[in-house]
Amino acid sequence: MPDQAHNSQVNRCFTPQLFAWGAGGHYNAPNFKSALLGWEQRALLDINTFSMSTPLKWKQRGRVPPFSRRQPETPLRTLALNLSEAARSALTEPFRLTVEHQPIYLKRLPQAFDGFRIVQLSDIHHSPFTSVKQIERAVETANSLQPDMIALTGDYVSKERRYAAPCAELLGKLQASQGVFAVLGNHDHWTDASLITDLFRAEGITMLVNQGMRFEKYGAAFWLAGVDDTMVGLEDLSLALAGASEDEMKLLLAHNPVILRKAARASVDLVLSGHTHGGQVNLRPERSESARPRRRLLKGLARQGETQIYVTRGLGTVVLPVRFGCPPEVSLLELRCC
Repeated sequence: MPDQAHNSQVNRCFTPQLFAWGAGGHYNAPNFKSALLGWEQRALLDINTFSMSTPLKWKQRGRVPPFSRRQPETPLRTLALNLSEAARSALTEPFRLTVEHQPIYLKRLPQAFDGFRIVQLSDIHHSPFTSVKQIERAVETANSLQPDMIALTGDYVSKERRYAAPCAELLGKLQASQGVFAVLGNHDHWTDASLITDLFRAEGITMLVNQGMRFEKYGAAFWLAGVDDTMVGLEDLSLALAGASEDEMKLLLAHNPVILRKAARASVDLVLSGHTHGGQVNLRPERSESARPRRRLLKGLARQGETQIYVTRGLGTVVLPVRFGCPPEVSLLELRCC
């Protein structure tokens, strides 16, 4: 029993305080071993009668604030973040294929063609910048829209002839109930226009090189024409429209939209063009501060007089494999009577 009482009292002792007292009041007492002798007997005394040379003070543990790596916002840092986000968007946007559905109302469109659906593809630029998978996706998207006609408006490859055959093979998989029609662009001439023309025709694509034809359906018709590229100086609109009657509707395929004024003077109802890539990199809004459209025609539907034009943003890229503010496009144009 005495041993149990002894142990109980020792257990109640505050060990750091006893150790400091037993060591002569200092933790670094020189006679450490001898100072500890008999500490159990001393512990039985009322320890409140002794004081430590250095009292221990216990502080309540505070909550440590989490470490934050967030840097203060500065104009330079904000600019760097914006540029980084813009660069990321520009590199990924060429892969964000979109479908643009555009109804177009035409006064001279025969009633039989009301609701006629045209899918337009342009500026494919098959090259290291525009892969086979990107073209395949565009072809699959175009076919899924079940068009009556498919219009191809130039620039199928960029610089290297070895891309011509694979591009023609891929576009040969396009399906439209009334056929696939195409014209050439400036990059096609800078590569090999004759080779591209032959390859496309071998795939069943009708090439319109300053040519026209009467497109008939359900007893009604309109004039479908296509011109060679304006930039290389081979466009001949009068030859493409030769044979068209004065009062029939005329649909023109032309790679470069600069032909719009000529087409308006020739009473063309609708022009389908590409070439601009929609600007490819757009840093300015489409409208000026006065809320008027920019004078330069880069994309979308516009008109001059009674002649309308649709300019697609196309699929591929040139110079750099980037787009900003104008993702690649498959155009679904629905012709409507008005």
